[in-house]
Amino acid sequence: MILGLKILVWTLGVFGIIGTLASRLRFDDWWIRAFDFPRVQLTVLMLVALCGLPFVFESTSFWYWGLLAALFLAIGYQAIKIWPYTPMATIKVKRAARPEGDHVISILESNVLMLNEKREPLLELIRKLKPDIVLLMETNKAWEDDMRPIEADYPHRVQVPLENMYGMHLYSRLELMDTEVRYLVKDDIPSIRTHVRLRNGERILLYAVHPSPPSPTEAYASTGRDGELLLVGKEAKERDEPTILTGDLNDVAWSHSTQLFRRVSQLLDPRRGRGFYSTFHADYMLARWPLDHFFHSDHFTLVELKRQAHIGSDHFPVLIKLAYEPENGNEQEEPDATQAEKKEAEKTTEAAQEGEQDTVKAIIEDKAAELKSLLLDRPTRPGNNQTRDPGVI
Repeated sequence: MILGLKILVWTLGVFGIIGTLASRLRFDDWWIRAFDFPRVQLTVLMLVALCGLPFVFESTSFWYWGLLAALFLAIGYQAIKIWPYTPMATIKVKRAARPEGDHVISILESNVLMLNEKREPLLELIRKLKPDIVLLMETNKAWEDDMRPIEADYPHRVQVPLENMYGMHLYSRLELMDTEVRYLVKDDIPSIRTHVRLRNGERILLYAVHPSPPSPTEAYASTGRDGELLLVGKEAKERDEPTILTGDLNDVAWSHSTQLFRRVSQLLDPRRGRGFYSTFHADYMLARWPLDHFFHSDHFTLVELKRQAHIGSDHFPVLIKLAYEPENGNEQEEPDATQAEKKEAEKTTEAAQEGEQDTVKAIIEDKAAELKSLLLDRPTRPGNNQTRDPGVI
C-alpha cells in the first residue's frame, strides 16, 4: 500500500516537473510544444503529489525536501502562466458602454470536425443566435451543401471547401469587401482576410485563420503554425485598422507563441481576467484547453463572450459580441513586443515562409546522414588495414 502510494506520488510529481521544464524550452519539436497545452492538468497532478508527499516520505528525508521544493517551483511557474486567464486576474478588455446598436458585431466561430455527420445542432445554434458572421472550419463540400439552409440569411460568403481538414467557410449578414483567400505558409491551408462594413457604416478588418498544429501526423515542428500567426500579427500591426482575428489557432492562450503573437500584433485578448473558455476536446472534460480564439484591436470593447453547447464536434463553438467604441481605446492597455521578441518573430516568419520547418522525413534524413558520416569517419580496427567500403552502410 505504502509502496504503491510512493510510486504514484513520484510518478505524478516527476511527470509534472518534467512537463513544466519541457514547456520552458524554446525548441519547436511537437512533443516539446505539446507541454504548452496541459498547464492546468499538470498543476492538478503536482498538487495531488504535493498532498501525498507527507504520507510517503519522512520530513527528515532529502527526497522529501527536494521533491517538495521542485513541486513548489513548478506549481508556481504554472500558476503564473495561467493566472491571467482566471477571473481573479485583471480584466484587459472593458465592458461595452453601449452594448446594443449598429456599432455591435457578433461572430460565431466553430471548428465543426469534418467527419462529424451531425448538421442540425449547428444549424439550430445559428438560427437561435443569429450572429452577424459565422466562421466554420474543417468544412468540405458536404458541409457546404448542408449549410445551404442559412445562405438566405447570409448573402455574403467566402467558401473554401477542402477534404484535408482545413476547409473554411465564412458567412456574413454584413457586407464583405476586398476579400482574399490566402495561403500564407502552406499551399493547402487557407486563411481569409476581408473588410466588413458594420451597420453604422464603419469598416473593419477581419482575419480568419486555422494553422496546422505541431503533431506527429501534421507537422513535426510548430514553426509553420507560429509563423502564420506572426505574419498575420505583424500585418495587423502595420495596417493599424480596427481589427478582429478569429479561428482555431491550434495553440493555447498562455503559450509562448500565442503571447508573442499578441505582443507583436498589439491585439487584445478578451479572455484575460475572465476565464479559460476551453473549447477542445469537447468530449473529454479532463483533457480540455482553449484552442479557439478571438483577438481584437483596442477599437472594440466586449459585449459578450460565451462558449456554446456541444454540436457533435470535438470543439465547442464560441460566440463573441464586440462593440466598436474607439473612444474607449485609450483605457485599454495594448501589449507591446520588445526588440528581442520582434527579432524572434522575424526569424520565425522567415523560416515558415521559406519552408524550413522540420518534418519527420527531414529529421530521419538528417539522422541517416549523421549516421553515414560517423560510419565513414570511423577509424579502422587495430590490425585491420582495410577501410570500409563507402558505398556500404
